[in-house]
Amino acid sequence: MNQFLQLALEGVQQLMPYVPGKPAEELQRELGLSEVIKLASNENPLGTGRKVAEAIQNTLPEIARYPDGSGYALKTAISARWGVDLAQITLGNGSSEILELVMRTFVAPEHEVVFAQHAFALYPILTQAVGAKAVVVPAKDYGHDLDAMRAAVTDKTRVVFIANPNNPTGTLLASQAVEDFIGSLPKSVLCVLDEAYYEFVEPAVRTESMQWPIKYPNLVIARTFSKAYGLAGLRIGFGVSSPEVADLLNRVRQPFNGNMLALAAAEAAMTDSDYLAETVSVNNAGMAQLTAAFKALDLPWIPSSGNFVSVDMKQPALPLYQALLQKGVIVRPVANYEMPNHLRVSIGTARENQIFIDALAQVLQGV
Repeated sequence: MNQFLQLALEGVQQLMPYVPGKPAEELQRELGLSEVIKLASNENPLGTGRKVAEAIQNTLPEIARYPDGSGYALKTAISARWGVDLAQITLGNGSSEILELVMRTFVAPEHEVVFAQHAFALYPILTQAVGAKAVVVPAKDYGHDLDAMRAAVTDKTRVVFIANPNNPTGTLLASQAVEDFIGSLPKSVLCVLDEAYYEFVEPAVRTESMQWPIKYPNLVIARTFSKAYGLAGLRIGFGVSSPEVADLLNRVRQPFNGNMLALAAAEAAMTDSDYLAETVSVNNAGMAQLTAAFKALDLPWIPSSGNFVSVDMKQPALPLYQALLQKGVIVRPVANYEMPNHLRVSIGTARENQIFIDALAQVLQGV
């Protein structure tokens, strides 16, 4: 029994922490494997880009000093790339911190927070942590039902989360539908548009949202460098909002939440168009490779606009996940998302994908 349990905030007392994907090193230690294929955490399989590696190397001599607490250089690069004002930008320790800053800044126990069934697991965790009420709206074809979500907004609602594409389902909302939804919200309700997987969406159907916060001052857009830019280990992301909202978020934000290497790496990553293009190309090819295998195995999947795909195993997925671990392949069970028969598989290199496909076929055959 934790002797400090009763001292914690009520929401924290019953909180179950976020469980990340199983580390490859842990599985290697447990089973004595020489190689482990990790397709569990939606990471970039290409590794570190050349320009990022050079930026980190050049920054190393300065790491005894504090980073720029304002992140001026990176914010300037973001401003130039996306056509937003510096005053609209909030830097985060990954985009997940942007979500947390919104909750800490605006949400109190008397408020409600609306999000979709099967949406990112951090939304209920953050809601419970601040003691607010979570209003979970049933999904529509594994995605957001915007009409139902709008109907769920009351005078107690303070924040609505929309993940586009959604994790773990990969579903995508049309740009106009998202904008119409945001425009319909009361000005007292903040909409957080979580676009962590934005770069993987086909350009023709992307939600071009960066200019929306000026038109809709209650909108916060969250982006990350963890996925397409390959910086998951450095934890750097950003939010774009109206200057008024950004001012409040930056009051709550810790002054050195972006470390020196992360700031330099993210700035360099934005200049490496070749790396980003290769990332998208590898992802598209890998998605085709995996879905062709699922079709051959007669396994349905949810069409995905991210760098992952959720496949329906047509049986409880946890035993299959555990069997894949024994073969040195880590994927992600998503029973905690109310999808007990699905496994979420991150897109890897062609070789990594094939190792998973072969292992899955063996597991399904009981080999």
